[in-house]
Amino acid sequence: MLNQTSVTVFLLLGATDSQELWPLLFVIFLTMYIVNVSGNGAILMIVISDPRLHSPMYFFLGNLSCLDICYSTVTLPKMLENFLSLHKAISFLGCISQLHFFHFLGSTEAMLLAVMAFDRFVAICKPLHYTVIMNHQLCIQMASTVWVIGFFHALLHSIMTSRLNFCGSNHIHHFLCDIKPLLDLACGNIDLNQWLLYTVTGTITISSFFLTLLSYFSIITYLFFKTRSCSALHKALSTCASHFMVVVLFYVPVLFTYIRPASGSSMDQDRVIAIMYTVVTPVLNPLIYTLRNREVKAALNRVIRRKL
Repeated sequence: MLNQTSVTVFLLLGATDSQELWPLLFVIFLTMYIVNVSGNGAILMIVISDPRLHSPMYFFLGNLSCLDICYSTVTLPKMLENFLSLHKAISFLGCISQLHFFHFLGSTEAMLLAVMAFDRFVAICKPLHYTVIMNHQLCIQMASTVWVIGFFHALLHSIMTSRLNFCGSNHIHHFLCDIKPLLDLACGNIDLNQWLLYTVTGTITISSFFLTLLSYFSIITYLFFKTRSCSALHKALSTCASHFMVVVLFYVPVLFTYIRPASGSSMDQDRVIAIMYTVVTPVLNPLIYTLRNREVKAALNRVIRRKL
């Protein structure tokens, strides 16, 4: 149940305070949003429609593309609207809803990247047992699990944040409703909310990142001791290089935002970092996977030839 609070609307002050930059930023972010939706939508369509891509790797890739579309849609349309308007209000319920879906999709993507790393580990280190281990039922269960955990993780934060009392300023120095900016505006004790942010969110992020690194370390170790060949090692790692690039682009800014103490952060830094993993990374993901993945490029070419 939402707390009774004197603040009924918040004002999102946006990605920058420089009004002369708003028209340019509107064009840039609109272009990036269109590229994001088009690129990830194309990958999702190809993965669903092409039988040759009906494998665990591309099943998870389809989930990632769906997440990236939704992730940017939670924040970018409102940001674009605010670039063109002096009225930057968002309702209390709308703010809490944005916070919920932002953390729901973000935590789900963090865990999904760990699942994708495990898939590459099984494919490279246990190729003869790959189809048995990564069967269709397990893939569905793993994908469903990360979506469900992400939803309830975000629900925890949205409920606890909605119970806070906001009795002072309603100016959010950010382009989205995130936990840290809202805690800065809250009246009363926020120790529990901060503990949940650093403990629960931190555990999900760090454990997912650790499992991802562990999968890659296991791949390198396995190949090194089995083949002792740099060429074989390079060939195998090239198959998951695109995934590793996505991992770095996503985890580094997220860890920097949510793991460091609040005293060591600034609003300008938080806004720039948030743009990295909410806007830039979802745009780069389809480019990385299509440019470095022969099967995706071949499937895309087949679709284009059928359309011509």
